[in-house]
Amino acid sequence: MTGDYIDLTPCFALQEELDAEIALAHGVDYDSTFTRRVLALLVELGEFANETRCFKYWSFKEPSPKEKILDEYADGLHFLLSLGIPLGVREYRHYFRVDIKDLSEAIVRVYDDVSKLHDEYTVERYAKAFGDYLNIIPLFDFGEGEVIDAYVKKMAVNHKRQKDKY
Repeated sequence: MTGDYIDLTPCFALQEELDAEIALAHGVDYDSTFTRRVLALLVELGEFANETRCFKYWSFKEPSPKEKILDEYADGLHFLLSLGIPLGVREYRHYFRVDIKDLSEAIVRVYDDVSKLHDEYTVERYAKAFGDYLNIIPLFDFGEGEVIDAYVKKMAVNHKRQKDKY
């Protein structure tokens, strides 16, 4: 990790643009997709955990390559950004505070946060879930730029998927 914080403010505009494209193409809005976006985030979190292999105490196999792990992390970032937009969140600068050093514990915390966010959709719950998700970054020693680059790269893929009727 190269710094003390990550500024995701520019990502909100990018996410809002993709969300608008999807809403138009599929006839949906934030309200009608809330539960599905929460579930999608939980699924992406599971896919991220699977690529890290952090919970596979029975296996000797190494984690996936860094690029694949970053790609899965970026998928979760897409849904977290999307969940913030209806709450009016358009700026987010996160200062890293890592109080859990075990990746499995950190991921379970985010699962818990997201479940609570589903039940109580507030800016406070959102900030807790988003902050705990972002606090995973230092556990991998990913640079902030790498995370944002992975997000932007996946954004391009997602726009292409919409264009190609994915």
